[in-house]
Amino acid sequence: MIREADYWAQKENSPVVTREYVKRAIAEKNYRSNRIEERMQEMITDGIILVDTAGSEVGQINGLSVITLGDFAFGRPSRVTARVYMGRGGMVNIEREVKLSGPIHDKGVLILTGYLGGKYAHDRPISFSASLCFEQSYEGVEGDSASSTELYALLSALSGVPLKQGIAVTGSVNQLGKVQPIGGVNYKIEGFYAVCKAKGLMGDQGVIIPKSNERHLMLSDEVVEAVKEGKFHIWSVESIDQGIELLTGVPAGELLADGTYAEGTINGMVDKRLREMQEKMKKLAATGEKEEKAGNNRDDK
Repeated sequence: MIREADYWAQKENSPVVTREYVKRAIAEKNYRSNRIEERMQEMITDGIILVDTAGSEVGQINGLSVITLGDFAFGRPSRVTARVYMGRGGMVNIEREVKLSGPIHDKGVLILTGYLGGKYAHDRPISFSASLCFEQSYEGVEGDSASSTELYALLSALSGVPLKQGIAVTGSVNQLGKVQPIGGVNYKIEGFYAVCKAKGLMGDQGVIIPKSNERHLMLSDEVVEAVKEGKFHIWSVESIDQGIELLTGVPAGELLADGTYAEGTINGMVDKRLREMQEKMKKLAATGEKEEKAGNNRDDK
């Protein structure tokens, strides 16, 4: 980069390599290397790769990943979805089931089970089945930087509260619900900004990142200006509760003295749904036992 910046300075007979020549060197390097990035952006704009940047959906969210090609890297948004239904299967990571995920990604999904157990099973066991998926992913998935993203999608599916599609998320999470730092934060922000710009900036779009990644921000001038003008936003969070409030506009809800969460909060709605599913499972199990006993009595006769 220094050599190329010096080339542009010499070409214009400048005795000093200034900021403008360094920016020119970076821009020229990107232009030579970003053909695949441009094609992916076109597929998103044309609706071939499905990424929403407006509206709200239940159990659906935009995750962020980094694609590295030689010495060039760029961010790409990916749709993450979650479905919840009655059962005792627990969490199903579709990528893992088809052997498309690595061990670190698998660990991130398993951490979600620990979070849910500690948050909602402090006074009773919980029974549910859920599936998590990176949509339109045809290659391997590795890393835990989408674990908070998957958890938000899961909480939305459980509570029934939609998530804002104009916000993309990155960040890993631990069992206590603390959001942890990730790599490639600048590529991820710039990648989602490019998609929002192509589809139309509305002033309410942006990216949620871990607060501990604030020190790593070194974004392009265009993104910085968009943030200054309020056309695009970057939010930093330290916990899942903070993030879910930004994504839904609904309070997360604190644990009350009686072991429940306040009504009308995300945690309250998730807790209520889990309790309802548990009660229905108990009734179905009791009904099954009665039918089995009735069948055995008929056989005896």
